[in-house]
Amino acid sequence: MCDFSLAHIQISSGEQVMRLYYIYIVLLVTLIVLQLTFGKNTFADVNLEEYDMTKVNIIDTPFWCSATPEERQEAINNLTEEQRIVALENGTERPFTNEFWDSKEVGLYVDVISGEPLFSSKDKFDSGTGWPSFDRPIEGTDIVEVVDKSHGMIRTEVRSEYGQAHLGHLFNDGPTETGLRYCINSASLRFIPLSEMDEKGYGDYVKYFN
Repeated sequence: MCDFSLAHIQISSGEQVMRLYYIYIVLLVTLIVLQLTFGKNTFADVNLEEYDMTKVNIIDTPFWCSATPEERQEAINNLTEEQRIVALENGTERPFTNEFWDSKEVGLYVDVISGEPLFSSKDKFDSGTGWPSFDRPIEGTDIVEVVDKSHGMIRTEVRSEYGQAHLGHLFNDGPTETGLRYCINSASLRFIPLSEMDEKGYGDYVKYFN
């Protein structure tokens, strides 16, 4: 009699566990269905046509940051022989005979390959070396610095970030408060006059000339 009652109790306990397990499964499935249903409706209720798009701040990517490999190759194909030697093969042009060494025109100097802004004419000075010299890059530009151990010297080479072009070298003997002298090859530069900056996509940099 006692054995029968104990077995009966064990069976009853097992049935209760199974019932709880079934209830748990049902609740879990119900929760998933509700989540999918209400989640779907939440997105469906958003009417994009009625959304005020004037509140959305859309940032355009500058063209020099988003050039395709094909566009880069096209720019390289348009380089002169001297520009290729200087920008792509780390060459150095002759002093005092290059295009911008004594230029005083107001405007922006950009990378000859990518077109990325590099230097302002406001920061250009006559270093007496025969190459364009600047005491700083234009604001918002990152010039890449590389240790150069060629020709038995240790110097700081400077390169453009997006164009990956050899620009020249950086020295710590500048005459202004920065103490810097960016000695740059004209062959690695392209000049954008202030009057043409806006139409050529450099309108955001006009403020630095006011």
